[in-house]
Amino acid sequence: MDLSIYLNSIEIPEFEYDSESTNRQMGSRFKVNSVGDGLPELDGVQMAIIGVAESRNSVNNYGCSKAPSEVRKYLYKLFLVNENMNVADLGDIKAGYNIEDTYFAVKVVVEYLLKNDIIPVIIGGSQDITYANYTAYEHMGQVINIASIDSSFDLGNSDEYFNSRSYLSKIIMHQPNFLFNYTNIGYQSYFVDSKAVKLMQSLYFDVYRLGTMRDNMEEVEPLVRNADLVSFDISAIRQNEAPANENTSPNGFNGEEACRIARYAGISDKLTSFGIYEINPEKDFNGMTAHLAAQIIWYFMDGFYNRKGDFPHEQKEDYKKYNVGVDDKDHSIVFFESLRSGRWWMEVPLNGDNDEKYRRHYMLPCSYKDYKAASNREIPDRWWQVYQKMM
Repeated sequence: MDLSIYLNSIEIPEFEYDSESTNRQMGSRFKVNSVGDGLPELDGVQMAIIGVAESRNSVNNYGCSKAPSEVRKYLYKLFLVNENMNVADLGDIKAGYNIEDTYFAVKVVVEYLLKNDIIPVIIGGSQDITYANYTAYEHMGQVINIASIDSSFDLGNSDEYFNSRSYLSKIIMHQPNFLFNYTNIGYQSYFVDSKAVKLMQSLYFDVYRLGTMRDNMEEVEPLVRNADLVSFDISAIRQNEAPANENTSPNGFNGEEACRIARYAGISDKLTSFGIYEINPEKDFNGMTAHLAAQIIWYFMDGFYNRKGDFPHEQKEDYKKYNVGVDDKDHSIVFFESLRSGRWWMEVPLNGDNDEKYRRHYMLPCSYKDYKAASNREIPDRWWQVYQKMM
């Protein structure tokens, strides 16, 4: 496939600090779709950066279309996460005459990358691009999970024009539907109607308040590890650390926590696409938000190059297995603890009618806390939610 019909070449940002260190910086190793050289060969490439300079469906944040070039200025200066990293920067998706044309271009490019085992890293643009990313999975023949780091759910209203605040409703209503689970990490209650929380719970989706997550960041890891696609809204970060967004507020994750979440995403063997959205350079202060976004991407890459390859579908002998009774009727939950990484999974029984459809999801990432809860005869909430979906 000729991807160049969907992509604009870019000018390589200036990233040189000094002559001795430039070959140790990201910009010196990226295979770039540059104005001079055009689209690079993708043989051996493990990850590909895609800019989406699109903000026509943004809400109160129109300048976020300028983010890709600004983030690259800082990303290219950062030093390598791994000597063997093989990353391409494919440039920017060509903005279509209609925004639907842009969505289609994103879908085609991301689908191509997924089929070739290349992880797309999307720099938006507005968060409605997540919908285009989701549709790229349509022909993969599997149901998927989405995790969104966001201060709200972006459900919108049923009669509202599709935009960055209603993209999740578009995903839920999309046919054919191949969304198995949606997880919101870090919603802030004063931005979310209680009826929306009840709706999410009725759909057996996972939603977690900001305070709950910040009190125990280790619990974020299994939530992200369960996702195929992660969508990061920069407004989930507090305003004084990421001012480049009209919709930020005084509360949110801090920069260190945001980078930690990104690393959790990168280290997950299941995750196959990552996007960061809603950065508006027109509202930034001394490039602070663009710089943080570059570091978030750096941490995602660092996680990727430290993957353990220990998803329990593989070698069961690399795990400790625990069969934990949870009631007085001999019902039990099987837990697996990885001897490589110390990470935990719990097994959710498959319904025979849906074995193939849900096979990728019956090994549910969890934490030691879930194991302890089961040991006290408490069924973990996330196990019960997935079990009900599979019935």
